[in-house]
Amino acid sequence: MVFFGGASVSVVHACARDGRGGSPTAVTDDGPYGDDERRRVPGAAGASHAVFVSRGPEQDGRPVFSLRFFTSEGELPSCGHGTLAALGYLAARADTDSDTYRVTLRVAGRTFPGRAVRKGSYAEADFAYGPVELREPDPGESALVLPTLGIPPHALGPGLRVASVGRPRLLVPVASPSVLAALAPDMERLRAACDRLGLLGCYVYAAPSPSGRVAARMFAPSIGVPEDVANANSTACLAAHLGERGIDRVTVDMGDSLGSPATLRARTSGQGLRLGGDVLVTRPPLLP
Repeated sequence: MVFFGGASVSVVHACARDGRGGSPTAVTDDGPYGDDERRRVPGAAGASHAVFVSRGPEQDGRPVFSLRFFTSEGELPSCGHGTLAALGYLAARADTDSDTYRVTLRVAGRTFPGRAVRKGSYAEADFAYGPVELREPDPGESALVLPTLGIPPHALGPGLRVASVGRPRLLVPVASPSVLAALAPDMERLRAACDRLGLLGCYVYAAPSPSGRVAARMFAPSIGVPEDVANANSTACLAAHLGERGIDRVTVDMGDSLGSPATLRARTSGQGLRLGGDVLVTRPPLLP
């Protein structure tokens, strides 16, 4: 076990695929830390993101936890795969005989239910997602960002969208998984473009299969993550976008280009959108 300011830190592999891979995410109980201290935790734990968990009074017999998310660049208003990681972390240490752990979570002023079903060494986690704002990008936004991604003009698909769940990002469709795999963005130019436009980054995805299977990559140098292993918030944005086209379930594969395969699941219904993935709790090296 590792320690930070006297508290133990776990690394949770969020959105693992077939029991391996996933996005390493540091999770720990929050305390009287400064934000500079919190920013150090992801890199020191070998993770791109860190989640800080605070327990509040129970409501309706269910535990309540507030979550804060940090990368090396600073705090994020929300983090989907970090929320899934927190659910796995809380379920792993829950004092209950039931395999299904239910909790109420608070993130950036929003309160919502989460669930983790424990299955041996991992858990299947999901939570109720909030509203997603979608719009078409302005021509100037597209003209500034798209050249930095290196997508051949003939390989760009229809349906560019700016999607926001607290911070906007650009959803970029491409013609095939092979086009997606070959991308090598100019990270300095991409960061400059995203910083200028206030974008989190670019979520590039191949056209979905008839079953709703999608391959995607997330480039977010503006938050210190050149490429994210698993970006759940952007997957929720994609699910909301595809839901408008009648596709109510998607399974998104990410992380293959980084050697850490990850899979996320999202579904839309009359009750809203739910986002999920498998999580594995491991022990990272010692923090300095």
